[in-house]
Amino acid sequence: MSAQHAARLAALRAKLAGADSDAFFSFSPPANQYLTGFSGSTSALVVTPDQARFLCDFRYTEQAGQQVLDYDVEEVKGDMAVRVGERLDTLGVKAAAFDPGVVSVSQSTRIQTEFRGAFKPLPDAVSSLRMIKTNEEIEKIRAASQLAEAVLADLLDSTLRAPGSAGALSERELAARFEYEFKRRGAEGAAFDTIALFGSRTSLVHGQPSDRPLEKGDIVLLDLGCRKAGYCSDLTRTYAYGTMPDAWFREIYEVTLTAQKAALNTLKAGIRCREVDAVARTIIHEAGYGDYFGHGLGHGVGIEVHEEPRLNAESQAVLEHGMVVTIEPGIYLPERGGVRIEDLVLVTKEGREVLSSAPKELEVLAE
Repeated sequence: MSAQHAARLAALRAKLAGADSDAFFSFSPPANQYLTGFSGSTSALVVTPDQARFLCDFRYTEQAGQQVLDYDVEEVKGDMAVRVGERLDTLGVKAAAFDPGVVSVSQSTRIQTEFRGAFKPLPDAVSSLRMIKTNEEIEKIRAASQLAEAVLADLLDSTLRAPGSAGALSERELAARFEYEFKRRGAEGAAFDTIALFGSRTSLVHGQPSDRPLEKGDIVLLDLGCRKAGYCSDLTRTYAYGTMPDAWFREIYEVTLTAQKAALNTLKAGIRCREVDAVARTIIHEAGYGDYFGHGLGHGVGIEVHEEPRLNAESQAVLEHGMVVTIEPGIYLPERGGVRIEDLVLVTKEGREVLSSAPKELEVLAE
C-alpha cells in the first residue's frame, strides 16, 4: 500500500473508533478510489480495525491486482450487496458504518439478508477526509485545470476568434470538440457534460447543448472541465460573439465579475463558506439581480467535480488549508441570457491561490 493510502485507511479506522463502529462498507467508486487507488466503476470495500477487504467481480480482478495494494482482493460472483453482508457477518461485525448518501435502500436491504448486526450511518466517513487535498492531489487538479484551459485557448483561437471561422457551429458540436480534445491530449475525458450555450439559452444555468447555431451578437457561455489522472477541473467563461449585445449584458457581466473578485478576495482558511457566499450574493442583490442568482457560490472539486465543502447560504463548513473549491457567481435573465464566471481556487495558509488563469475581462470574439 502506498503511504498515502495507508494514511487514509488509518484515518478511516480512527473515525470508526470514534463512532463506536467496528466496520465500514462502501460501494461508492469515488470513495473506493480515494481509499484504494482503484479506478474501476464497480467494487466494494469492507474495512475493520484489522482487516481491509476489496471485493470486485471478474471484470476487474486483474485491474484490482495492479492498483489495489495490501487490501485483500477478492473476486466475487452474484449480488455485491449480498456478498458484503456475508463478509460483515463472517467477520463478526456488530455495527457497520456507511455513508447514507451513497448507499441505496435496496442495497442496505440486500445486505441485511446476510448481516445480523446494526447499521451506523456515518455521512462524513470518507467525504470529510477527501475535503483536504494532499500536495499530490493538488498537482493532479492543477494538471487537469491546465489541460482544460489549453483546450479552451486553442478552440477560442481556431473556432471562435477569427471572423467567420465559426460558420454554422452548433452548441452541441462545440461541446463535442472540447470533449474530443480533452481525450486527445491525455485526459480520461470530461469531468462532466460540457456546457456550451449561445444567445438567450445562456440563461439556462445547466442547459444541455442543442443544435442551436452560433450567430453574430450571441452571448457564449462555456462551462468545462476534464478528468486527468483521476482528478477533475472546472471552469466557466462567458463571451460575446461578433458584436456586443445590448447594455444590459455588459451590466450583468460587470456585476458578476465584481462579485466574483470580491468573493475571491474574501477567501481564506478559517472563514465560513456561507460568509464567502454572502459577499458575492450581497453585491448581486444590491445591483438588483438577487432573484437571478439562485445557486450556491461554489463547491469542492477533487475526484468528483462536485464534492464537499459547499459554498452556499446554508453551509456550516469552514474553509481549511488544502481545500480546492470553485467560486462561480452568475446572473441569469430568463429568455434574455446569462453570465457565469467560475475559477478553481486552492485555499492556502496565506489566503488563496487561483488555479485558473483564463482571462475574465469581457471579450467580444471575432469582433
